[in-house]
Amino acid sequence: MRLTKSTDIALRIAMRLAVTRDDEAPTTREVAAAIDVPYTHAAKVVSRLQHLGVVEARRGRGGGLTLTTAGRLGSVGRLVRELEGTGDVVGCEDEPPCPLRGACRLRGALRAAQEAFFAALDPITVEELTGPPTGPVLLTLGTGSIRKNTS
Repeated sequence: MRLTKSTDIALRIAMRLAVTRDDEAPTTREVAAAIDVPYTHAAKVVSRLQHLGVVEARRGRGGGLTLTTAGRLGSVGRLVRELEGTGDVVGCEDEPPCPLRGACRLRGALRAAQEAFFAALDPITVEELTGPPTGPVLLTLGTGSIRKNTS
């Protein structure tokens, strides 16, 4: 199973924010530059993460992005389920629909495999993903582009 680009970006944003110091609040543009993704993609993902309660975004002077406690300590499996959805891995009902759909055992096997994938991520938190050696590397991304919060 391959994650969508949007989920990949969301996880990288969450991980980058997890190592941000309390006196820093990077903007979406700064985080996008740090993780090397287009700003427009990052902005859409940040909006989705806000909606899910993972990221808090403040506008204006002294604003920026922060990872919420739920974002920091919540299950990566739950987050990936929310971002990816739990639909079928294959398009059994696409046009034209698969001629085996009424008697196929593959669909159920793939659904079980998908759930096993999510279940393997359930006990992991974003905070755990940012331990060494990842955290120190995350701190070097975009060095100099993260501004101090003056409020």
